[in-house]
Amino acid sequence: MRLPFKRIIYYLIRLRSRIFLPFFLLYILASSYIALLIEPETFGSYLTAVYWVMTALATVGFGDYAPVTDAGKVFTIILYITGIGMVSVFIGNILESVYRIEKMRVGGKMKYTGSNHIILIGWSEKSKAAVEEIINSDNRIDIVLIDHLEKSPLIDEHLFYVRGDATNEETLMRANLPEAKGVIIFAEEPLQANDTAKDPLLADGKTLLIATAITSIEEQMNLSIHVTAEVIHQKHIRLFERVKVDEFIPTNEMISHAAVRSLFSHGITHIYAELMSRQVGESIYEIAKRSQWVTYRDAFMELLDEGATLVADHSNLHINQKLDERIPAEARLFVMCDKEVIAKIQPNASD
Repeated sequence: MRLPFKRIIYYLIRLRSRIFLPFFLLYILASSYIALLIEPETFGSYLTAVYWVMTALATVGFGDYAPVTDAGKVFTIILYITGIGMVSVFIGNILESVYRIEKMRVGGKMKYTGSNHIILIGWSEKSKAAVEEIINSDNRIDIVLIDHLEKSPLIDEHLFYVRGDATNEETLMRANLPEAKGVIIFAEEPLQANDTAKDPLLADGKTLLIATAITSIEEQMNLSIHVTAEVIHQKHIRLFERVKVDEFIPTNEMISHAAVRSLFSHGITHIYAELMSRQVGESIYEIAKRSQWVTYRDAFMELLDEGATLVADHSNLHINQKLDERIPAEARLFVMCDKEVIAKIQPNASD
């Protein structure tokens, strides 16, 4: 008999949290009806009775309404004894719910429901810097981080954490991938010196699996999401031929090239740092082609007068070698300047 009794108690405890709110509302409505029934002349209307019950339970007691009959006073005493305790429980339930929601949010167990956000996959110093870069670029954009950490590594109003495996489509959907502005996949870093993730093939292999999962969702939902992936070795880029990755960051080659060039041209690493960072106040923005521009020289000179430097068309950085060539209709022009200049040249270019 003891086991069924314990089950009944356990069931009642679980049921209490589910039925308490409707019971509490019913208690207020019923108490208001009884108060109006006992003293109709004092309260006058049901709304006034509800108002009085709420002020009594909240221990505010403005004194603008008060029972005058003995029956009304006895009912008020009963209301105080039973109701104030219920209010305390009600407030406790609200605080507990807020705590649970916040715990789920920090623990990455909630689904992100916003849109036009940026998804970062993998937490590291690089992704931390990316968060700062995104916030500095546009503090209106939300960031959704996907990783295996027990809780969010960074508390920020713009950062939303989703805990899970990014190769799993369900995890990507919890990050609301279909509504995302873009995705950045960072290569997995070793947790320890002897960690197998040091193997660039394994790190790039995981990146490939994540890109495959994203491509699968794109094909299923007929979407086109901009994906940037960090690849440890450039020779592995060929492995990504069957998946949709818009841009690659060949990390090791970039670092090696900069290191070698610094020996032949002292100070060149400072140029790399300025190109890859916003610390100097300048960055690269895409701008629209103007109707009066016929050749690259037209665009270059006009932009130069406005405080910006034309540096590329698509990925072609040799603008200085083709100044007299006509700008094709499909051109994608990029300039280097600061925020103030781009805001004057093209207000929407930094979005």
